[in-house]
Amino acid sequence: MAQGVKKLLKEYLTIREVAGPLMFVDQVEGVKYGELVEIELHTGEVRRGRVLEAAGNTALVQLFEGSSGLNLASARVRFLGHGIELAVSPDILGRVFDGFGRPRDGGPAIIPEARLDINGNPVNPYARDYPSEFIQTGISAIDGMNTLVRGQKLPIFSASGLPHAALAAQIARQAKVLATGEKFAVVFGAMGITFEEADYFISDFRRTGAIERAVLFINLANDPAIERIATPRMALTCAEYLAFEKDMHVLVILTDMTNYCEALREVSAARKEVPGRRGYPGYLYTDLATIYERAGRIRGRAGSITQIPILTMPEDDKTHPVVDLTGYITEGQIFLSRDLHRRGIYPPIDVLPSLSRLKDKGIGKGKTREDHSDNMNQLYAAYARGKEAKELAVILGEAALTDDDRKFAKFADEFENKYVRQGEDENRTIEETLDIGWKLMAMLPRRELKRVRDEYLEKYLPKE
Repeated sequence: MAQGVKKLLKEYLTIREVAGPLMFVDQVEGVKYGELVEIELHTGEVRRGRVLEAAGNTALVQLFEGSSGLNLASARVRFLGHGIELAVSPDILGRVFDGFGRPRDGGPAIIPEARLDINGNPVNPYARDYPSEFIQTGISAIDGMNTLVRGQKLPIFSASGLPHAALAAQIARQAKVLATGEKFAVVFGAMGITFEEADYFISDFRRTGAIERAVLFINLANDPAIERIATPRMALTCAEYLAFEKDMHVLVILTDMTNYCEALREVSAARKEVPGRRGYPGYLYTDLATIYERAGRIRGRAGSITQIPILTMPEDDKTHPVVDLTGYITEGQIFLSRDLHRRGIYPPIDVLPSLSRLKDKGIGKGKTREDHSDNMNQLYAAYARGKEAKELAVILGEAALTDDDRKFAKFADEFENKYVRQGEDENRTIEETLDIGWKLMAMLPRRELKRVRDEYLEKYLPKE
């Protein structure tokens, strides 16, 4: 059948020019932006591409596999009439694909229930439902201090050499919705990673059994840039199918969005577009928004999509365009700290600059526990004061500190060692996280616990 369709497609022998990964085809008819293209070489080899621009009767095509060995006179070009699509069915759970949705785990091709355009369909803002349910990741610094809410997009800002890969794998295997009977899945999209990193993720998912409820899309560093641009959209199309057709709660983890933006810059430069900040295209904000805004909940649908994009900050620069624009679009950020990492604290989550803007909507009685908000606010205030006391001690000496300041300084150390620090396979419940917080607060004078209601102090603060 596929062969029959292929014969009906019009073939062009009108390649005018090839420049790197770009190809110009003249005298074309009815070609549209984003359309898939097949290029058949004189050897019978078939390569693929995508229409980047269609003006008049000329099409500009981005080649996926490159242009080496392509003969302009003999190569045949076919426009397929549709964009990049993902074949979906319930069988995609437990599978590993490349950035174009082709199996890379040695398993059979998916027999599709449907083929979905990877660009998705825009959601009517009025149809969106407000994120409000708690997602437990098992990591105290996230669950207790920067709570993840179902339908939220909460990025992790990391840097070169920090263990964001281990943190991503831990979140992927531990995350769950606490309500019983809820179907939960993880879609993992990796862009521009090394073979060793890909092997780590796949092995970790299989070792822990998390692969059974997960779908992995892996794009390696030596794969084409255009595939890197498709990878997050493949992952989100898969997530939309599972969430809105199969009523599942889906957590999408995308790493590393900086690699995605580098690929976007590479394609933009090849098209000779006017560059914006640091050479990135001027439409970087819009492009990132088309990815991040595919998270959320829809009224009348049981499923949801929650996103955790991971970005490495070049040179630890928080003002880098990719990091900066991501912060504008998403609902908060989690920072990883190089200082905590140097001191052997895992996960090295820097609580003070981190923020989850929707955390108040996902905590409290019936969601986590009644004391969660007070617990979180008091821990944050005490840790901030403890860090200030430690900085003061460096400048003036410890003798300049009051007794209370010394207690807060000691609290800050214990907070990092007992609350933030945990094992890579340590999966804490929200109750365990809150109880650790109360034990830490017992180190401080009761008169200083000004952000906690008296009834919670009586009920939860250890008496000894």
